[in-house]
Amino acid sequence: MANFESVSVKAAQHMIKKDKNVTVLDVRTAEEVRDDGKIAKAKHIPLNELSQNLSSLNKSKKVLVYCRSGSRSVSASRMLEKNGFTPLNLSGGINAWKAEKLPVK
Repeated sequence: MANFESVSVKAAQHMIKKDKNVTVLDVRTAEEVRDDGKIAKAKHIPLNELSQNLSSLNKSKKVLVYCRSGSRSVSASRMLEKNGFTPLNLSGGINAWKAEKLPVK
């Protein structure tokens, strides 16, 4: 059972544009970011490094988490939730984002 919300690409895009209280977090590997790009302004912390880097995130902000397809971001969201953050999982990950023809950097 998940204690966090999953959001659609459209909802995520709206949130990124309108809500200043959101951090976008990419938990893919460095190779994936290099090969596929990332959502503009996303903070990149690979999933395997997230637990050691939680202090670099702001607990007062919502954290919109994504990976390639939505699986690792669920794991990251669980970890964030257990540590007092308010995670939002991007359903379908960067693949869904790109399928909607949204920009990547």
